[in-house]
Amino acid sequence: MATVAGNLFELKPFSGLKLLDLDLPPAFLDRYQGPQFGVAGTRRLTEVYERPLIGTIIKPSIGMNPEETAAQVRTLAEAGIDFIKDDELQSDGPHCPFEQRASAVLRVLRDHSDRTGKQVMYAVNLTGDIDEMLRRHDHVLANEGICIMASMNSIGLPAMKVLRAHSQLCIHGHRNGWGIYGRSPAIGMSFVAYQKFWRLAGIDHTHVNGLSNKFCEADDSVIASARACLTPMFPAPHAGCEIVPVFSSGQSARQAAGTYRALGSTDLIFAAGGGILGHPQGPAAGVRSLQQAWEAAIKGIPVSEFAATHPELRAALDAFSS
Repeated sequence: MATVAGNLFELKPFSGLKLLDLDLPPAFLDRYQGPQFGVAGTRRLTEVYERPLIGTIIKPSIGMNPEETAAQVRTLAEAGIDFIKDDELQSDGPHCPFEQRASAVLRVLRDHSDRTGKQVMYAVNLTGDIDEMLRRHDHVLANEGICIMASMNSIGLPAMKVLRAHSQLCIHGHRNGWGIYGRSPAIGMSFVAYQKFWRLAGIDHTHVNGLSNKFCEADDSVIASARACLTPMFPAPHAGCEIVPVFSSGQSARQAAGTYRALGSTDLIFAAGGGILGHPQGPAAGVRSLQQAWEAAIKGIPVSEFAATHPELRAALDAFSS
């Protein structure tokens, strides 16, 4: 990092400088472990194949306590969700402490798995000091969780490397703060380069925004970021390290076709908040509408045509018209 993204940015001859990409030799794998689960491991843990994982975000940071958070998770699990992540703003706040929240939510998900056989992946936000994160990881593991989440820019690369070395769980890397590096065209670092450092450090998933998102990122940049996550970093036989791109930010059934057409892959998590919880027929219909939208996209059927015989999808298209 000091070599390719260090004092170069302060040199007087440059009015702007941006790191767009870099190639690293396989020797880096002698020191860094890379992702433990990645695309294949995430599918194995959730048993979701041949389509994206449908996910959502819970927001205990708005004032929900552990019991209220667990009740919302129960609703989402019963709706058929594949993946749930914590809010990046809530790790161990006083109204929703980490251990109580993780215990309450994972108890709900264990009960759901025992009844239905479906394992919902919950990315528990354990962001904190290194010793806190290792202790929190062990709490999630003891409660039969399968995924943890850390805010990458908050903890830094060395802490992520330590967490990966300790972890037996899938690591969801949240990129909040990446705009500091990527937003300006004149300075910083592209996500294509940025995600490579974090893949080496050991994340299994990371966010890439979504098409027609609420942030400043253009659609072509979103797709380039997702493709980068799914592209091997090293030549064979070291070709692994592919991670799961997470599409989020204002997503609904309307973006499925465009996402699949542009990316050409279903190896992703498609996360929607309002697109699920705001569905006029309820969260279960919201989940089904996303599954139906992706089914139509994969089959090459226009979404409006598919919606004619799928009421959940039709209601979603009517509700999320812009």
